[in-house]
Amino acid sequence: MRTHSMIRNSLFATGLMVAFAAAPFAQVAAQDAGSMQKSSDNQTVPDKAADAWITTKVKSEFGTTKGIQATDISVSTSDGMVTLTGNVASAKEKMHAERVAKQVKGVKGVDASGLAVSATPAQ
Repeated sequence: MRTHSMIRNSLFATGLMVAFAAAPFAQVAAQDAGSMQKSSDNQTVPDKAADAWITTKVKSEFGTTKGIQATDISVSTSDGMVTLTGNVASAKEKMHAERVAKQVKGVKGVDASGLAVSATPAQ
């Protein structure tokens, strides 16, 4: 009988110890989950990978397309929407870059409002 009460008390003490030890970890996990949700903008890992692939593909297309100065154009992608920023030599180059970006598989739309037409031609 004494052994049963001793085992019961030991189990009770162990349970309390585990509960108190786990409380700080639960708080940290909840804080991490909150900060992760804010920083991820509700994008899953496959969505981010797809956006990275689209960005890389658009940059690659710019690099291999005549008439586009790829080093002067920055590309970013979010949820399949491509944003182009930087400087181009002419309105024709701007339209050409927008057209090339739209043709990349997975692109839902292109925002080229960040592309500024330079007064002097790019070299």
